[in-house]
Amino acid sequence: MQAQVNKVVSFHYQMFDMEGQLVEKSDTDQPAVYLHGHNNMMAALEAALEGKSTGDTFEVELEAKDAYGERKPMDAVRVPIKHLISAPKKLRPGMMVKVNTDNGASAATVVKVGRFNVDLDTNHPLAGKKLRFDVEVVEVRDATSEEVAHGHVHGPGGHHH
Repeated sequence: MQAQVNKVVSFHYQMFDMEGQLVEKSDTDQPAVYLHGHNNMMAALEAALEGKSTGDTFEVELEAKDAYGERKPMDAVRVPIKHLISAPKKLRPGMMVKVNTDNGASAATVVKVGRFNVDLDTNHPLAGKKLRFDVEVVEVRDATSEEVAHGHVHGPGGHHH
């Protein structure tokens, strides 16, 4: 069976920056799982998985725009420290924090700390970086009608209602 629309794909991956440093990888006991064709992951990575079958391995490089996007210099904001969620008492530049927004919690990187406010970079930490993925397809299966209707995978490795 091949990865295509309405198939559930399980895969292991390792993500590297272009200097060859490992940035992230799937848990060896729990592969990444998604419903193909439902915009549940990076479109370029999903396109690279199209047509792959159980046991296939491959490498794909994604330009920044196709991974976490280009860095946006205007994505720096100043917010009151009290709007941070579970912030440590000692904030330092470079720390990752969560901030309350109109759209819920959002991750950001501390740029500068003041007495009452903090300057945050709201770009994704990997924005602006070209990335390489080493991928192994673990399983491709038919999605259930409920998974297709909901637009995501249910059960182990997927969404639980």
